[in-house]
Amino acid sequence: MNKQAFILLTLFCFALSTVEAQRKKKIREGFERSPQQEIVYDNKSYLEAINSVQLFPRGKENQLPIYTLGSQDQLLLSFDDLRADVRSYYYGIEHCNANWEPSRVSPLDYAEGYNEDRLDNFSQSQGTFQAYTHYKVAFPNEYIKPKIAGNYLLKVYEDAYKTRLVVTRRFYVVRPLIQVGTHILPSVQVSKRMTNQKIDVSLKTPSLTIPNPERDLQVHVFQNQREDNKMVLTKPMFIGNNEIKYNNSETLDFPGNNEFRFVDLRSFRLGSNRVQQIQNDSLISINVLADEDLRDASYADTYDENGKFYIRNLDFENPEIQSDYADVHFSLQTNQKITGNIYLVGGFNNFQRNEHNRLTYNPTSKNWEVALKLKQGLYDYEYVLETPEGKIITNAFTNSFYATGNDYLVLVYNRRIGTYWDELLGVGTISIHNKTNKN
Repeated sequence: MNKQAFILLTLFCFALSTVEAQRKKKIREGFERSPQQEIVYDNKSYLEAINSVQLFPRGKENQLPIYTLGSQDQLLLSFDDLRADVRSYYYGIEHCNANWEPSRVSPLDYAEGYNEDRLDNFSQSQGTFQAYTHYKVAFPNEYIKPKIAGNYLLKVYEDAYKTRLVVTRRFYVVRPLIQVGTHILPSVQVSKRMTNQKIDVSLKTPSLTIPNPERDLQVHVFQNQREDNKMVLTKPMFIGNNEIKYNNSETLDFPGNNEFRFVDLRSFRLGSNRVQQIQNDSLISINVLADEDLRDASYADTYDENGKFYIRNLDFENPEIQSDYADVHFSLQTNQKITGNIYLVGGFNNFQRNEHNRLTYNPTSKNWEVALKLKQGLYDYEYVLETPEGKIITNAFTNSFYATGNDYLVLVYNRRIGTYWDELLGVGTISIHNKTNKN
């Protein structure tokens, strides 16, 4: 090849590469990047387009995301982006204290690897009215691995810009040095014996020296994984030789509430007994039969999933990318005079309350109504009332029963003398009156 031909070939290749770079740039500029966000140290989807976020241990669908330090276990994160393009997402983790404030621990001390990795496992939806991109990742892995126990926040952001947040999710890393025992009994208060479930907690610390349990330990107790009625104890009733008991008659006394309401959305073709109407147009709209106010109703022994949700599909084989979305319309019939706000909550929205799941009154139907965009699956839910003073009443539209099936989780944190962070050293679980699940 002579010199002139070589120069021409070089110029041609350069021109091709320039055109390709401009093409990719145009494609990239074809959609707007996710906006910058102020981080919230909670389970949060920062954009309406982000849906069906799940984080749970591999093989334990919808269990609380707890990883045992040093084990081969992994946590699985998945979510849908309804913008349906392909985004350059990254993820990382941050260590937090027991109250979910950032700890002062350096990333070099709490994480192995780079503490950042690209989220490159994605698939496009197939045959759905609502197009979306499904993302998923498993960790810990070679790039991201916690080194110490405690609370962590998983952060997903776009283009490696940590302020362009799309998802944050809480997860837990335990170093199991404390043995947690639990016991459930009816409330010791006579007026609440038929409505409440009392939890007693005992800790055994054979390999630990805890000089001052009231100062050094925190015990967090959850009902059905929800934060809105979590109880926290610091003062034990008994301290013995390698044993600490939290059995105060006035603490950890939870209303049993009632079994969750549920709707079966596994099929958008056939519907289910709670589905009143399915409309297929450019998108799918579903009307669910109106829910009644159950304050005066007796306990009904029904199946539920203790507030969880499961992505399931009876119409096609792959629920991850062949499940469609629908605008699902819920309504509540009540003759109560409402002061405050009513919200529809469940595991699918982390029992959180915002403008998207707040009900509004319809003077025509005389019902309280809300529409939610949900993926095909099984959904437990309930209605909660937030008073003008900010108090959350979980049984405002149902009665409360000791017979209700519930799951309880106990997390035990320790802050050692001379340190400035909280370690998660014990996890305990107990269930009561649960029925066989339906998923």
